[in-house]
Amino acid sequence: MELEVLDLKGKSTGRKVTLSDAVFGIEPNEHAIYLDVKQYLAHQRQGTHKAKERAEIAGSTRKLKKQKGTGTARAGSIKSPVFRGGGRIFGPRPRAYEQKLNKNVKRLARKSALSMKSKGQALHIIEDFQFDTPKTKSFQGVLESLGINDKKSLFVLADANKNVYLSSRNLEHSKVVTTSDLNTYNIMNASNVVVSEAAVALIEESLTK
Repeated sequence: MELEVLDLKGKSTGRKVTLSDAVFGIEPNEHAIYLDVKQYLAHQRQGTHKAKERAEIAGSTRKLKKQKGTGTARAGSIKSPVFRGGGRIFGPRPRAYEQKLNKNVKRLARKSALSMKSKGQALHIIEDFQFDTPKTKSFQGVLESLGINDKKSLFVLADANKNVYLSSRNLEHSKVVTTSDLNTYNIMNASNVVVSEAAVALIEESLTK
């Protein structure tokens, strides 16, 4: 598969990039994508939630009333979950939400996600670029030139570029990552994926090991 390389104005540079069918042209495995996205979202959870149970509530341990003869249910502690201010029954406890996923499945998921974008014509190749100073207006101009300013976009660069990153940070629907930070969730969450010319070879190298 060949895609034209676009410049910052959205025009063709006259160059084409040949994409590997082993990375950008496979039959997508939706279950692998599901597993990888589920793991990513699970790892975003801190797991620090905690509610006090009856043994952790501060309060008196005296018996509230006599056992019999009151005409109401027996009660032994103000910390009982049935009273206001009492402990919570089976409340949340701190836990880790980490999930194990084999690296081959994660690799398959990323290839499947990239293949879905390429088949849906939502994958674009852009020439390598950088900004002299961080300026949101400059990045906004690139989005408008590519015709994706009103859609979610993911820019994949070969190397970290501070000025490009800072220029995109204030835009709600745009995200800039390097090839080493590329993951299935970001690919699937974007309507359009824009890959720099130099990043293509790095993506293919990392996914065909």
